[in-house]
Amino acid sequence: MGSEHMQIGEVATRTELSLRTIRHYEETGLVVPSARSQGGFRLYTEADVARLMVIRRMKPLGFTLDEMRELLDVTDRLDAGDDLPAPERERLLGRLRGFEEAARRRVADLRTQLARAEDFASTLRSRLSTAAAP
Repeated sequence: MGSEHMQIGEVATRTELSLRTIRHYEETGLVVPSARSQGGFRLYTEADVARLMVIRRMKPLGFTLDEMRELLDVTDRLDAGDDLPAPERERLLGRLRGFEEAARRRVADLRTQLARAEDFASTLRSRLSTAAAP
C-alpha cells in the first residue's frame, strides 16, 4: 500500500465520520473507495476524503442523499476537464449556483435558529439566577 492510499480508519479520523457512516455512503454510491488492498480492505485517496468532506458539510444543512449525489455529479463533471459543450457547462454551473443559494439560505436559517436557542438559554440563566437569589 503506497502513501497515497489510506484505509478506512484513517479516513474516519480525518473526516470525523464513523466507519459505519462511511460504509453507508459507499453503499448509497456517494463515495467509492479508489482501490482495494490485496486483503480486500477499502483504500481511499485525498480525492475520496475531499468528497466525504463535501458530504459531511452538506449533511447539517439538511441536504438529502439524492441532492448530495447530484451536487457531486455536477462537480465531478465540471472537474473532469473534458471539453463540455457550452450549453451543458452553463446548465451545470446553473445547478451549482442553485446549490450555493440553497446552502446560503440554509445557513441563514440555522443562524436564526441558533440566535433563538441562545436567547432561550439566556432566559433560563436569568430565571435560574433570579430563583436562586435569597
